Amino acid sequence: MADSDNKLAWITGGGSGIGKALALALDQQGWQVVISGRTEPKLQAVAEQGRHIVYLLLDVTDRAQNLAVFNTLCEQYGLPNLVVLNAGDYTPMPAEAFDLDLIYRLNQVNYLGVMNGLASVLPAMTARQSGQILLMSSVAGYRGLPDAAPYGATKAALINFAESLHRPLKAQGVMLRVVNPGFVTTQLTAQNSFKMPAQITTTEAAKRIVQGLDSDSFEMTFPKRFTYVLKVLRCLPYRLYFFLIGKITGK
Repeated sequence: MADSDNKLAWITGGGSGIGKALALALDQQGWQVVISGRTEPKLQAVAEQGRHIVYLLLDVTDRAQNLAVFNTLCEQYGLPNLVVLNAGDYTPMPAEAFDLDLIYRLNQVNYLGVMNGLASVLPAMTARQSGQILLMSSVAGYRGLPDAAPYGATKAALINFAESLHRPLKAQGVMLRVVNPGFVTTQLTAQNSFKMPAQITTTEAAKRIVQGLDSDSFEMTFPKRFTYVLKVLRCLPYRLYFFLIGKITGK
């Protein structure tokens, strides 16, 4: 839940995509925003578009660097009330193009990169007994989808991990939540060769996230006209699920 007296946010992967749009949206709401990422020109460009946006360089796959950057953030700006662990990567992988290097890379960024961020922020937030942490997951984590195995597996892991810690952390005053968007127009989703249903812009995605900050629900998911269809598919027995997915995707 957002605390209006402490509008300080840290967003990883803040140089592009949803992270960039969210940083600008929070800036417009009067938040002090610290964005992090690996590419300084992108981060600098975002900071120049806002009034209260600054950046700290970070490779989320570097465990020690995560803690160092978080400590620097706290020393210079204070302990954030909102942390959005958003940095992520995506490349499709058809079954006939099994790529172990890709699997390792996406796991390092999408899952272990988030774990590195959590390890950095949780001790301070639990000690303060307040704060909100958003993990950027995806509806691709609901069930296996053709060509998305390396990506979807990392997102499923995030959902499962957050489900396990949500109640214990809530009892300590820290809200751990997941954001599960559908298809959002970014450089990553531009790699898809199929028509993406109910696609929304990064600006719309950021708007939905900002609107959900004051909720105490575990999950933010949007657009619901699409994501709730996937929720129904998640409940189906495998035989029916595989049949329908085959019909929908042709794979």
